[in-house]
Amino acid sequence: MMDDHIFYDCATAPSPRRARIFIAEKGLEVPTIQIDLRSGEQLGEAFRAVNPRCTVPALKLPDGTVLGDNASIARYLEEIRPKPALMGITPVEKARIAEWNAIAEFDGLLAMAETVRNSLKGMKGRALTGPKNYDQIPALAERGRARVAHFFETADRRLNEAPYLGGDHYSIADITAFVVVEFAAWVKLSPDESQSALIEWHQALAARPSAKV
Repeated sequence: MMDDHIFYDCATAPSPRRARIFIAEKGLEVPTIQIDLRSGEQLGEAFRAVNPRCTVPALKLPDGTVLGDNASIARYLEEIRPKPALMGITPVEKARIAEWNAIAEFDGLLAMAETVRNSLKGMKGRALTGPKNYDQIPALAERGRARVAHFFETADRRLNEAPYLGGDHYSIADITAFVVVEFAAWVKLSPDESQSALIEWHQALAARPSAKV
C-alpha cells in the first residue's frame, strides 16, 4: 500500500488505464482520486493546481512532486518496486522494450487518439488533450484509422517472432499495445482475423488480473 501517494485517474479513459495496469502488475495499491473528464473537471482550477497540463494520469508523491505522464509514472514505480521488472533487466532487453513501447505509443495509441478526437461528436473543439481547445480535422481521423490498421500488422508480425512485444517477458510495451487494441473498439476497429498472433496475445493479456482494473 502506498498511502502517502495519490493517483489521479479517470476510470473510462485509456491513458490512465495504462498506469492502472502497471500499478496492478507491480502489486501496488495507491489511494485514487477520480477526475471526471466528461464534465471537464480536468480543466478546473482545482486540478490545474495539481497538473497544469490538465491530463490524467497523474501521481502525487509524498514530497508533493506530481508526475503527470505515463512515462514518468512508470519510471518512478519501476525504480521503487523493481520486481516484477516491466521495463527490462539487461541493457538489450531494456532497449528493446523501450523501442516497442515507443512504437505502440506513436503508431498505435496516438493514432487511436487522432481517430477518436477528430471524429466523435463529444470531442468537438477538443481534438487534443490539455488546457487549449483545438478544432477537429476529419482527415486526421481517417489517417488515424489507417495508422491503427498498420500498427496491428506490425504488432502481429512481431508476435509471430516472440511471445511478447519486448521479447520473452511481459512488459510496459505490452501494456501500451493492449490498451491500443481495447481503445480501438471505441471506433469499431479490431485486429483482422488473419492476425492470429495478435489476437491470441490480446486474449492472453485480457485474462490477466491486471486487465480488469
